[in-house]
Formats: sequence, C-alpha cells, structure tokens
Amino acid sequence: MKLGVVTDSTSDLPIYLIEQYELEVIPSILILEGKEYADGTGISREDFYKRLPSLRTPPTTAAPSIGDFSSRYDSLLARGCDHILSIHAAGALTTIINSARQAARDFPDKITIVDSMFLSLGLGFQVLAAAEAAENGLQAALQAVESTRRRLHVFAALDTMENLRRSGRVPAVITFFGSILNIKPLIELTNGEVKAIGAVRTTKQANERMLNFLLEGGELERLAILHTGAEPRAREFLNALMQSASQSVPRDILMVNVTPVIGAHVGPNGLGFASVRR
Repeated sequence: MKLGVVTDSTSDLPIYLIEQYELEVIPSILILEGKEYADGTGISREDFYKRLPSLRTPPTTAAPSIGDFSSRYDSLLARGCDHILSIHAAGALTTIINSARQAARDFPDKITIVDSMFLSLGLGFQVLAAAEAAENGLQAALQAVESTRRRLHVFAALDTMENLRRSGRVPAVITFFGSILNIKPLIELTNGEVKAIGAVRTTKQANERMLNFLLEGGELERLAILHTGAEPRAREFLNALMQSASQSVPRDILMVNVTPVIGAHVGPNGLGFASVRR
C-alpha cells in the first residue's frame, strides 16, 4: 500500500522535513488588517511578530476550505496513493479538522482523519511518526501516531495574556486575574485543552520554570524549542538546556518560530517546547 500523509500548516514542520518525507501541508488562513494570507505566503513570520504588538485590529485566523482538502486528496490519489492519512490540529481548538472530514466524504474508504489533539510540533511530531512508518501501511502509521501522542508534552510561557484572553482558550477568570497583576502565564496543551498551570512575574522566572518542566520526566526522543518572534530567548533557553541536561538530548533539536496562525492567539515574545519522551 502506498500511503499519503497530509497535515495542515499549524504543524510547524520545517520545509526540509516536509520535502524529505513528501508530506502534503495545507495552509491555514491568516487575516491581517482585512487582508487574507495563506499561511507561509505574503508575510514572513519575522515580519508578523514585529508588527503584531502595534496592530490596531487584532489578527484573526480561518481554517482551509473543504475545497483545499478535496483538491489535495484528489491529487494524491491520482498520483498513485492507495490511501491517505490526514492528521490535523486539535479539533477542540480549531475547525481545520472539520473541513478535512467533510472533504473526505467524497473519497469513501480512501481517507483516514486523525485529530492530533495538539498544535505546532505537538502535531508535527505525530505527522513525522506517521511518515516514518508509512511504508509499513496504514495500521503501522496509526500505531506510530498513537505511541507518539502518549509521550508528548507541550508547554509554553507567554509574555502576555491579552491574545489568549481574546481567543477564549483559557477560563476568563484566569486571564482577568493575570491582566490585573501583569503576570506571565505558564500553560500546557494536553488532550486538546489549554490549561493554565502557573504564572510568574518575570521572563527569567518563566524560562527557569520551562527548563524545569523539560528536564523532568526522563530521556527525550524528539524536541522542538518553540517561540513567537523571540529567537534570542529561545537560543538562551537551548543553551541553558545543554548545560543542565543530565541525560542525552536529541541530536536534531528543532528551533521553530511558531506560525502566525497560532501566534495570533498566543501573542509575541513567547517561549515553549514540544517534547516526546522515550
């Protein structure tokens, strides 16, 4: 069986991995000051985060259309794929997977849709696991996805609660409390939910807490350092990790400036990580 693997741009996978595994990535939509951009086109991630704090109108996002999925599915099947595994961002946080499911109805028994229950490399690492197992068929790929998901951890330290408050992703009482005290929230993404797990006063304290979270829990199989327009902070965090880690760390650690489609909801200058434990 030739298995095609499809995901969406919230997976944050670097282009070299997309090309290496011949992945199909469907872009989400960023709406910035009334103009729509296909994710990755028209505005760079660096430019987006520079502009974000001064935007008069908060950016919004939209899922790809059903047609975007249908055309990609049709193309893969026409190119010889026997089946398609389509893995997407957490359905509790975005409607992307709904578009995929509706498009799949036009291809009976040809498309398997999976809710990753994560975003960014929490999704991306599941996609990579599927791609690595794809030559062994659909069931092997699904087992690899499930195994990866069980061992995933995604944490973030945000610089502000304002963007997250507008998105409605955490309880309003927490965001209101945070805005009064001007604290920096620490969050965890798990099972499709954004959970507030603490708050600190300074960026230094936030970085230290993130490092503690990462160092807890055993050896790492995969790791991505995530940031929203804060590469110096991310580099400093990686250096601290390399100096502090008592166990081995993955050789290929990804450094990812998170897609604006996610950054629009979490704000600039954030730091996080996605890890898969062994």
